[in-house]
Amino acid sequence: MHVGVFYFPTAYGIAPGELGAALEARGFESLFVCEHTHIPASRRSPFPGGGELPKRYSHTYDPFVALAFAAAATKKLMLGTGVCLVPQRDPIITAKSVASVERLAGGRFTFGIGGGWNVEEMENHGAHYPTRFKLLRERMLAMRELWTQEEASFHGEFVNFDKVWMHPKPLGHIPVVLGGETDHTLKRVVEFCDGWFPRAGVGFDPAAAVARLHAYANKAGRAPASLSTTVFRAPADAAALAGYRAAGINRVLLEVPDLDRDGILRRLDELAPLTRP
Repeated sequence: MHVGVFYFPTAYGIAPGELGAALEARGFESLFVCEHTHIPASRRSPFPGGGELPKRYSHTYDPFVALAFAAAATKKLMLGTGVCLVPQRDPIITAKSVASVERLAGGRFTFGIGGGWNVEEMENHGAHYPTRFKLLRERMLAMRELWTQEEASFHGEFVNFDKVWMHPKPLGHIPVVLGGETDHTLKRVVEFCDGWFPRAGVGFDPAAAVARLHAYANKAGRAPASLSTTVFRAPADAAALAGYRAAGINRVLLEVPDLDRDGILRRLDELAPLTRP
């Protein structure tokens, strides 16, 4: 089981390149960065975690720019988005950003995607909450065409373009992992993704989660082994992670806190022993 981290990259925290190098030196497998393009000041959408919205949500760097700096400072560290809000992004521009980072990083990229929760944020991008997952699906399928076809085209309800040339192409197959915990999420995972990206919460059972994913895969006629499971905000506890490993979880992501540079580096030193079985 791989042990990585997730981080909201901010200007007041640690630079992405320095963070990537620090993670690689300490034995972490991956760095996934979170995304919000902006936060509407109305704050009508309540924070799903309860209470006030943390500062970091409105201060994140663009994920692909941040990951490019991390890629340049590392050689082995896997890089990913956790998650990219696909309903808020133009699919052609996003396909180029993903392929560019993946290629410049030597193939070290996993595309974590999600639908989003902030209604006003997505509406500012022309997306609508009730149809966000239909939009995500079409944009994701269109991006696959752009990555794999010399002359790509797509005609759907939300995405529509005739034959185009889009380069660079990725070096290899880009794994796509979808965030969420609902039955609808799992149906989407087995239809058009490479893995599941659930959040660890109260009562999360890794063995039950793997069994649930495999059941959906079997029902859809897909080989369970073709799907990975990456758990977001896994517990920073050796005994708990041993249970995740035994259950067949492929990757866990521990949280890098919203601190200054020195505070983050101290926390990485505390977490580093968890990278070893």
